[in-house]
Amino acid sequence: MGTAIGDLLEKEEIDLDFLASRRVGVDSFNVMYQFLSIIRGIDGSPLMDGKGRITSHLAGLFYRTINLLERDIKPVFVFDGKPHELKSKTREERNRIRTQAEKKFEKARKEGDFREAKKYAQQAVRLTGEMVEQAKTLVSIMGLPVVQAPSEGEAQVAQMVARGDLYGCISQDYDALLFGAKRLLRNITVSGKRKVPGKDYYYDVKPEMIELDKTLNVLGIDRKKLVWLGILVGTDFNEKFPKVGPKTALRLVQEHESFEEIVKETGHEPDFDYREVEGIFLNPSFTKDYAIKFGLPDKAKAKEFLCEEFGFSVQRVESALEKLDEKLREKGQQSRLNQWG
Repeated sequence: MGTAIGDLLEKEEIDLDFLASRRVGVDSFNVMYQFLSIIRGIDGSPLMDGKGRITSHLAGLFYRTINLLERDIKPVFVFDGKPHELKSKTREERNRIRTQAEKKFEKARKEGDFREAKKYAQQAVRLTGEMVEQAKTLVSIMGLPVVQAPSEGEAQVAQMVARGDLYGCISQDYDALLFGAKRLLRNITVSGKRKVPGKDYYYDVKPEMIELDKTLNVLGIDRKKLVWLGILVGTDFNEKFPKVGPKTALRLVQEHESFEEIVKETGHEPDFDYREVEGIFLNPSFTKDYAIKFGLPDKAKAKEFLCEEFGFSVQRVESALEKLDEKLREKGQQSRLNQWG
C-alpha cells in the first residue's frame, strides 16, 4: 500500500536503457504482489501448475527479469524480513479485504462475470512464505544476488543506495522515499497498458524515476517533513489523519516546525506515537551483512526448476534463456558477468 503522496512528487519519465549498466535494488515483495495481481487468466484466475500451485510470481520474475538483463540492468533482489509490530493493524485490514475479495471473486466467476471476477481477484492477492522461498530459489538460479533484510525491504534498499552499492529502488510504493531512497524507480517490471480500476479505459504505463533531493527542493521541505507528510496521509504503520489529504498535509508541514503544532491545528489527537513512526523511517532497521555478486544463469537448473517442477513450457523457457545468451554474447559480457559485484 505505502503512502498516498504520489500526486505531489516530481516524476521523470525514463527509458529502461537509462538504467543500463546500473545496479538497482528490487523491493521483491512489492514486485511479486504486482506479478500475482496482473498475471492472470481471463476469468481472473492466477497461473497454476498441474498440482494447483500458483506460479504467476515465478512467471513474472523469470520473464521480466530476463527483459531487464537483456538491457544490461543489474537487479539485486531484496526480501522483507520480520514486519514491525506497528504494521499489524495494516496487515489485519489487508487480510480482511482479501478474504472479502476472495468470496466476491468466486461468486463472480461462478456467475460468469469475468470482468468483476478479475477485479476482485486482484484484490485477493496473497503472498505466502512458500512463494517467497520459490522466488529466492529462482533468482539464485538466474545468477542474481539475494539480500535478506531484517525488516522492511525498501529500508534495506535505501541504505544500500546511500552506501553507493545501488543506484535506486525498484518499487511501486512511495514510502521508499520516506526511508531515504535517493531514487525511486517505478513501472520498471511492468509495461504496456494498464486498466483504470472500475473504468473502461486504459493508460500507458511508462518507466519513471523520482529523485528524493529534487522532490524535497520542489516541495520546500526536508526529509523529516516528508515523513510527517506521509504520517498525515497514512503509512503502513499508522492510520491517516481524518480530512487531511496530500495537499493539506503538504501545507501543514510547510507551515509548521513541529508535529505538535500540526496536531494542534488539525484538532486530531492520534492514537499512535508519531515519534515511533517517524523513527521507523528516519532510523530504519537494516543490515550491512550482504554481498552483491552476479553470475551466469544456470540454464539446466532453470529448466529443471521451472519446467520439470512447475510445468512451464520448455520451448518458452529455452527461448528466453537463448535470447539472454545472445544479448550477452552481443555485448561481450559473458566474461565480465562475475565482475559485476
